[in-house]
Amino acid sequence: MVSAPHEAMHRIFQDHPGLFSGVSEVLGVDFGPLVGVTILPTDLTESRPVERRVDTLLRVETEDGGSYLLAIEAQGKKDPAKPASWTYYLSYLHTKYRLPPVLLVVCQDRATAEWATLPVDIGPPQWPSITLRPLVVGPHNMPVITDAAEVRKDLALATLSLITHGADRDPDVILKAMTTALRETPEAIKNPIVELISQGLGNLPAAALWRKLVAVDLSFYKSPLSEEIRDEGRAESRAEDILFILELRGIDVSEDVRGRITGCNDAETLLGWLARALNTPSAEGLFETT
Repeated sequence: MVSAPHEAMHRIFQDHPGLFSGVSEVLGVDFGPLVGVTILPTDLTESRPVERRVDTLLRVETEDGGSYLLAIEAQGKKDPAKPASWTYYLSYLHTKYRLPPVLLVVCQDRATAEWATLPVDIGPPQWPSITLRPLVVGPHNMPVITDAAEVRKDLALATLSLITHGADRDPDVILKAMTTALRETPEAIKNPIVELISQGLGNLPAAALWRKLVAVDLSFYKSPLSEEIRDEGRAESRAEDILFILELRGIDVSEDVRGRITGCNDAETLLGWLARALNTPSAEGLFETT
């Protein structure tokens, strides 16, 4: 039950909104003269559920018996709305788990990383109530690991370093150091890292180089990525054979048909088209079903 003193200590500000001017003067913080005050609803309950998800949340136990929460966010670009969301996450986590939360932001772009590093004050400039200070890793502070021996010392750190530096102009040495180190790594550890790097590089130019390095290195023959690359190679070869046969037979191939053939990655479908290419009267006849 709310006590009378509790009620009086905040109710006085409702009855005398200008009171804050005198209080701030006592506190030595100059908020400036008040020109208007509006009493707002005090119910902070959200009227409908709002879905908010942190990318990864870990509870970390320390040697001295303590614990803290590690919230990890991957940030691809500057987003002015993110600091408010991150502050909400930390406040909610602290309320729910009663453990100190730490926010780690991982970036692949230098400008985004430098933006995320800046502390964000929430509140008036005279006295911010909350200051958001995330830890940030990205190309601005992650080491560039170009030596295979250094990669082997900490594969996880080296993998994160490689991903954060994926947009660098010359990733060749970094990628080669990783493939060299992984040759002597057990399959159970190696294959997930191969896939993780491929996923982390996304559509960056370095991704194509990574796939080539994996494809030509026989030590990766059991990797799902290497199997995918081999399937793509077989599909590309069959597509070239289809076009060669049509050209040899003097059949015109429109850009639409050529794009459909070269864009197909299904080996069985291409095999069927290859058989039809031997006797079809037109390029479009490849796609007709009987």
